[in-house]
Amino acid sequence: MPEFLTHLFSENIVSIVPELWVSAGQTLLMLSIGLACAVLLGGPLGVLLFLLGPGQSLDRPGVFGVLNWVVNTVRSFPFIILLVALVPFTRFIAGTSIGPLAASVPLAIAAIPYFARLVEQNLRDVPRGVIEAAHAMGASELQIVWRVLVLEARSGLVLALTVLAISFLSYSAVAGVVGGGGIGDLAIRYGYYRFQTDVMVLTVALLIVIVQAIQYGGNALARRLDKR
Repeated sequence: MPEFLTHLFSENIVSIVPELWVSAGQTLLMLSIGLACAVLLGGPLGVLLFLLGPGQSLDRPGVFGVLNWVVNTVRSFPFIILLVALVPFTRFIAGTSIGPLAASVPLAIAAIPYFARLVEQNLRDVPRGVIEAAHAMGASELQIVWRVLVLEARSGLVLALTVLAISFLSYSAVAGVVGGGGIGDLAIRYGYYRFQTDVMVLTVALLIVIVQAIQYGGNALARRLDKR
C-alpha cells in the first residue's frame, strides 16, 4: 500500500487489506450461489405454490399442503442451526464442511423456500381479473405464468430478490462463525478473537456499503420495471 495511506489507517487495517479483498470475494461468491439457487429453484417453487393454492387454476389442497409444510419447516430453522444440521449433507455435496463453497450449500437451501414464499406473496397481488381474462382468451398455464403473472409482478419480484440478497448477506456473515469464510469470518478472527476493534468497524462499514448498493440497485430496477 502507498506510504501516505499508512498515515490514514491503523497498522491493523493496512495489514489485512489483501485478506479483506479475498474475504469480500468469498462473500460475493456465497451470495451469488445462494441467489442463483433461489431464482432457479425457489422461483418455480413459489409459482407452483401460488397455482396449487386455494381458488387457483391448479387447486390441489393435498399437494399444496405438503409443499407449504416443507417451506414453512425449512424457514423455521434459525440459520446457524440449519448450518450445523446440514454439515453431513454439505460434506457430501461439496466434499468439505468449511470454506465459502461449503457455506453456499446451507445458504442455497435456506434461500430456496425463503424466495419461494416471497414469490408466492407477490403473485397473489396480481389482480384476479387479469388472470381470468387470460384464461378466457384461451391462454395456457405456462403462458399465464410468463406473460401475465411474472410480467405483472416483475417490480415486486425484483424488490423481493433485493430483500433476499440483503438478508442472505447477513447469513453469509453468520457462516463465518463456523469457518465459512467471507467478511464475517474476517470480523470474527480479527475483530473478536484478537480484539482489533478497528478491523471490526471496517468490516461493518464494508457490509453497510454493500447493503446500500444492493438496495439502491434493486429500487432503481424495480422503479424502471413498474409500469403502473
